[in-house]
Amino acid sequence: MSASAAAPPAAVSATSMRSRLETRFAELKAAGRAGLVTYLTAGDPDEATSLEILRGLPAAGADVIEIGMPFSDPMADGPAIQAAALRALDAGMTLAKTLDLVAAFRKTDDSTPIVLMGYYNPIYSMGNDVFLRRAVEAGVDGLIIVDLPPEEDGELCQPARAAGLHWIRLATPTTDDRRLPTVLAEVSGFLYYVSVMGITGTKSATQDQVAEAVARLRRHTEVPIAVGFGIKTAEAVREVGAVADAAVVGSALVERVRANLNDAGRASPGLVEDVLSFVRELAGGLRA
Repeated sequence: MSASAAAPPAAVSATSMRSRLETRFAELKAAGRAGLVTYLTAGDPDEATSLEILRGLPAAGADVIEIGMPFSDPMADGPAIQAAALRALDAGMTLAKTLDLVAAFRKTDDSTPIVLMGYYNPIYSMGNDVFLRRAVEAGVDGLIIVDLPPEEDGELCQPARAAGLHWIRLATPTTDDRRLPTVLAEVSGFLYYVSVMGITGTKSATQDQVAEAVARLRRHTEVPIAVGFGIKTAEAVREVGAVADAAVVGSALVERVRANLNDAGRASPGLVEDVLSFVRELAGGLRA
């Protein structure tokens, strides 16, 4: 099955974009610290506020920005991110507008890596070739597509890598040593380790559990390892950063957005600064 028979965009156009993630993780290694990956849903609570937050994230301490592509049935996400996706969709956010958001961000920042995370249905509806071309043109660096397993790599993973985009795969506590080589076959940029079983934002793993898992993963791959799911505080970020290459914070940030909405569901005046202040707090856990 393929959304389109057209060839993917030439990789040469994405050479500089492909290097952003590699460059950032090399910089972090040279600095002797782990990175902070921040997740927010595109268009939550509205397009203008979303862009303002995104533009403030690098200065606040985000090393990599993960942007959720709103989808009506985000099966791997918990209540916080599900609600964020619905808010964004209700505000008129689409996949095309998500790519426009990235392009707008790139007008003022050409160095911070951006990874799109989401589900295959909206991409399939747009058409794989159209999506990949527009993603490269917008300045996307990598993709995390939750519902495309390695057995379907020919569908989008391999065309995306041919276009110059990193393909970031999820590994979980149940991804055993027999399964890992299949999972890692096409991984680039970084490996996203889901530290707990279940949906986002509901449970947290202990530092010992994360350390043991990361050590096992390092025996199988040299790509950087980012750990996410259930990380909500600067202390948790610090603990993850002590054993992994990056900590991913998503639901806690999305909840910060929700907490700053008025009764009509619109952004309160202090929303952007409150979110960015929280990011500064989280980043402090890696810079202490």
